[in-house]
Amino acid sequence: MRSLAELYAIAFDVAQKAAQRYSALVERSDVSFGPLRRVFEVLVASERDRADGLSAACLTACGKRPDVADLRWAPVDLVPAAEISELGNSGLSTPYTAWALAAHHRQRAFVFWTYVIALAEDALIRKTAEGFARDALSAGNLLRRERRLAWRAERKIASNEIASAEGTNEPASAALLESLLHRDIVAWSQGLTPAQRDRVLAMDPYRLPPHFLTPPDRADTEPASGEIEQIKQRALRRAEQLSNMYLSDADSAPDQDSMELAQKLAAQAIARLAGLRNIASVVP
Repeated sequence: MRSLAELYAIAFDVAQKAAQRYSALVERSDVSFGPLRRVFEVLVASERDRADGLSAACLTACGKRPDVADLRWAPVDLVPAAEISELGNSGLSTPYTAWALAAHHRQRAFVFWTYVIALAEDALIRKTAEGFARDALSAGNLLRRERRLAWRAERKIASNEIASAEGTNEPASAALLESLLHRDIVAWSQGLTPAQRDRVLAMDPYRLPPHFLTPPDRADTEPASGEIEQIKQRALRRAEQLSNMYLSDADSAPDQDSMELAQKLAAQAIARLAGLRNIASVVP
């Protein structure tokens, strides 16, 4: 980094680009995307405030606003469009995943500014970049707090839904979730072709026999397409929750044997979730 003007131009470009990328999801009008849209409205406002602050600071320090003419190379893309698109297109995205992605972006910015600090020869540039790094670290901490709150809220909602479905107020256990997921996978398979059904049932830990749900057994009981979509989305949520539960169990395991068992279950659950997501993406 050769000049303070160049440093500000890069920081301003990064903030503006982040605001633009997040804005793409704010413009989503579908009702189901509402909870995520509110998260990205906050993120857009934050990045625009950051850009305004950088512009004012550059004017004070350099006597001018950030100027792209001061850029000698294209700044690193800290908020890739592909990541935003993937989150926006996923039917499983939640406020938790949105906050988590934003926290990752701020962490990436912190790492970027540490490289700038390490390579800059000018003391003023290093000092200014240190301020940018501190801002990225502080913002990342705030985003991680929002991520934790969203995670707790989503897990509570999921537990309540399961408890309500089972007529109990007890928190959901992994065994109960496995049983409910098994039902969902079986019901999901009823709306598929034989080949597709085999793929979905292969994801089921119960490994049902090949003759299960033959056409005569399925007559008059096949769910409607609308029901199948609800069942599919519920199965994906439960599969994801199970993978998270097993990972959490592994992190808090009291001994080596418990940790290894939880890790094994987590690996199986993650592979199952990946398989179900893949099937859901290619099967209407």
